[in-house]
Amino acid sequence: MNRPSHQQEEDVTLMPLPTSRKNSPRRHGSVNRPRKRRRIVTTSMAIIAVAAIAIGISIFNRSAEPTGPLPVHLPPASASYLGVYTKGLPDSYAPVTAFASATGAKPDIVMYYSGWYVPFPAGFASTVANHGAVPLVQMDPDNINVARIASGHYDGYLSAYAEAIRAYHHPVILSFGHEMNGNWSSWGYRHTSPIAFVAAWRHIVSLFRALGAQNATWLWTVNIINDSRGGKVDGNLRRWWPGNSYVTWVGIDGYYLQPNWQFAPLFGPTIGAVRALTSDPILIGETGAVPAAGQPTKINDLFAGVRAYGLLGFVWFNSTNTIGQTFGISNPAAIAAFRKGASTYRRPGS
Repeated sequence: MNRPSHQQEEDVTLMPLPTSRKNSPRRHGSVNRPRKRRRIVTTSMAIIAVAAIAIGISIFNRSAEPTGPLPVHLPPASASYLGVYTKGLPDSYAPVTAFASATGAKPDIVMYYSGWYVPFPAGFASTVANHGAVPLVQMDPDNINVARIASGHYDGYLSAYAEAIRAYHHPVILSFGHEMNGNWSSWGYRHTSPIAFVAAWRHIVSLFRALGAQNATWLWTVNIINDSRGGKVDGNLRRWWPGNSYVTWVGIDGYYLQPNWQFAPLFGPTIGAVRALTSDPILIGETGAVPAAGQPTKINDLFAGVRAYGLLGFVWFNSTNTIGQTFGISNPAAIAAFRKGASTYRRPGS
């Protein structure tokens, strides 16, 4: 279950050796026995040497994965993307460095929230790329007439943003009006009609593409539909769906708030609803667990659920939201669980 918008945050194997068929040794009597033993010893030593080299190569590959920018067309690799949001972004990359140091996780996605009229922070994005990650921008139209987006009223701002994205050259994940099927944001359910939202989404994507911003991955992000706050979430996702040609990935936001909550009942119904619309890759766009829910157990459940459903990965909300729910990881057991799960992830496409 998600919470209101975050515009004002408070804080917070050895590879098997190839088998080769050897010619059977010719038997010439007892004279050749010592030589045969020498061959056995020599062969065994050779096998051990090859195995040692294989182990060394494996370790080297894990420690020497490329750290430069990800490709413009992001690989849709399952259980690969590990993202984070933390307070202080995009003003500084230091909070991401601190999170990585604490958890042993090297984020592939760095998310932040961007209000309307806020320009694309190219300097920060370049820092993200240099760390081998991709920025995920939650572009939210705060108190904007969404219907006027489709009419071109905001094309000046959007054109400048698209040109900045194009000039950046590296991949950017853009999510416009996230959690639009919830009623807590001005662009969402009961405040903006699905028709107006879909028209705005299509207009933005078409404008960016027309201006050459082909390095944008479009993330259509919804709130989980089995939200327990009755009447505050629209479960009919089809009404908000822009169409396959306007979406690259799908994001699903959901949080662990109770000890008995698990991945399948929390995210499963929404994954099923999304799969009725599209086969696009799915990313858990925002998630976390409050300490009272049992963070270590929930972190293990999250990593297992992403893998079981074949999802891209997830973005951990490592902060406190506007209604005081804290999701930051500080408990040693939770840190250990996150570190263990993160160790199974590899750089997307590696």
